[in-house]
Amino acid sequence: MLTLIGLINSAAFSLSLPFISLYLYQERGLSMTQVGLVILLSGFVSAIVQMVAGALADTYGRKPVMLLTAVGSAVIYGAMAVLIGFNMPVMLIILSYVLLRCTLVATRPASQAMIADLTTKDRLTETYGMVRIGNNLGWAIGPMLGGFLLIGLPYAYLFGVGAVVCLITLYITAKYINESLSNSVEWVSLTKIFSAGKDRAFLWFTILSILLFIVVGQFISTLSVFTVDRLHFSEADYGMLLTLNGLMVFALQYPVTRILHNVSKSHVVVMGSLIYAVGYLMFAWTTSLGMAFLAMSVITMGEIVFAPTTLAVVGDLSPPQQRGRYMGFYGFSEMLGFSLGPMVGGALLDAHPDSSLSVWGTLAALAVMSAVGFYIWGRVVRKTVSLNGQSLSRY
Repeated sequence: MLTLIGLINSAAFSLSLPFISLYLYQERGLSMTQVGLVILLSGFVSAIVQMVAGALADTYGRKPVMLLTAVGSAVIYGAMAVLIGFNMPVMLIILSYVLLRCTLVATRPASQAMIADLTTKDRLTETYGMVRIGNNLGWAIGPMLGGFLLIGLPYAYLFGVGAVVCLITLYITAKYINESLSNSVEWVSLTKIFSAGKDRAFLWFTILSILLFIVVGQFISTLSVFTVDRLHFSEADYGMLLTLNGLMVFALQYPVTRILHNVSKSHVVVMGSLIYAVGYLMFAWTTSLGMAFLAMSVITMGEIVFAPTTLAVVGDLSPPQQRGRYMGFYGFSEMLGFSLGPMVGGALLDAHPDSSLSVWGTLAALAVMSAVGFYIWGRVVRKTVSLNGQSLSRY
């Protein structure tokens, strides 16, 4: 049921939000640097909200947080549909976008902690991989539908559909999801929310992840403008690129995870970072849709290798009663990186309008830096850190 909920939520997200950058850039006249700043602001605020939501999931349980965020997402999706449909002031739309990102990401630490509650440590990577199959099937459906809807309909309709989808998520959560937290803890103060950062192995893993997430964050904003505005692809073409990503994850995530089961986790995240670097660098020489599909295929392989392993590492490092906090803290790093990414990418696009290599080469270099950092992190962990009784050979 968590996989099904992830599928539906991903479809709602990818149906509408990847196109918000195009809307602000093409319809409302914002520069790419301004669009990047909007995404940075929304990411920073939602990252903080995600940390608080993780603490709430430890205090009140996983299910209540998931229900509350589903209600909030449906309401704000509907509000955005009205604001965009009636061409309301752009600041109101930006504010609604910030609130929507907050409600969408607030459910993640609760659901991710629930997965860790229900799964043995030796199966965490496989389990997160299976859940990601559902997420990415939704990711495959959403952009394809969104891209084709935009051929004949205004942007507002995308957010109206998103509201309906969130109501479906609310129904499934209320009816079919059972609470997985057996013993809640006392109210988590602001200090305790950040207590996960005292775990040095976890903190350094989080910092290195931010660096890579800056690169991965080009996926939604920078890449959409680059392919549509610079390469003159249609919105439907861009939607098909995202659909390819989702279909590849759907088909390959579980078998690749099984193949890498006995490879140390630090080596897996290094491998994923390097594959990301190659994929994004390929866009420097992309001139046709076929080349774009090839580059997206490489990027997706990096995602397949990297993403479930990182969540398994967080699940390994987190004590059972603090999983929401750890997931929220790591989600903070993810949102921060994803939000810095569009600002960095947008600034690169504005500064180098005629040099694709300057844009994508710089981003690929960041991915290589993160790979080096993960390699060093793995060596240090094997020497100094006890991972809650788990064999250090897994790292």
